[in-house]
Amino acid sequence: MPRLYGTWRSRATRPLWLAGEIGLDLDIVPVWQAYRIDDPLAPEAPLNTRSPAFLAISPAGTVPVLDDDGLILGESLAITLHMARRWGGDLGPRDEGENALMEHWALYGATAIEDAALALQTLHGEGRQETDAGRAGIAALLARLARPLAVLEGHLARDGQMVGGRFSVADINMAEIIRYATAEPAALAPWPAIAGWLARCQSRPAFKAMWARRLAEPARP
Repeated sequence: MPRLYGTWRSRATRPLWLAGEIGLDLDIVPVWQAYRIDDPLAPEAPLNTRSPAFLAISPAGTVPVLDDDGLILGESLAITLHMARRWGGDLGPRDEGENALMEHWALYGATAIEDAALALQTLHGEGRQETDAGRAGIAALLARLARPLAVLEGHLARDGQMVGGRFSVADINMAEIIRYATAEPAALAPWPAIAGWLARCQSRPAFKAMWARRLAEPARP
């Protein structure tokens, strides 16, 4: 059985959502982010991203990590793409062209969208959105997102899904990146195709089940 290290309150949501979609059993090993623990190196501390035992598996000290019979992957998008090719059936690529497109959109989301989208979530999470600096920061981040979201809007308005006209791992990867931006209520207002597509993705039973587990998990061990 493949083993996944991480928590539900991390980018592990990506492979966990996919596992739910395809009915894949994972051996889930909780690994907490070190910043959630007062003293992550204390002898009694739970397994976390600074624990020597975990760093022996993943020197980068980040979650999630997948161990597929000795194949260790420590990037969430690489994990989902591997899972989809290996176990995903129609949620994975049907041919090499679709495989290339799924990789393309994963990389586009990670490089062109995720940083600014995550910064929006962080700004709201820290409660800075009503300050003058926070409002200026939101405006700057939305401006950074305008061009890549326009590209995504045009693609989804034309094709409806990320790849192949059907729900796939490409939708999971991009939906989990776009989710960060929705902390800002105005973020998707100019982009109706993206907003409608995201709502469809998040209406799926596997997403709802994953999200319920995430919300049920405590913020600290």
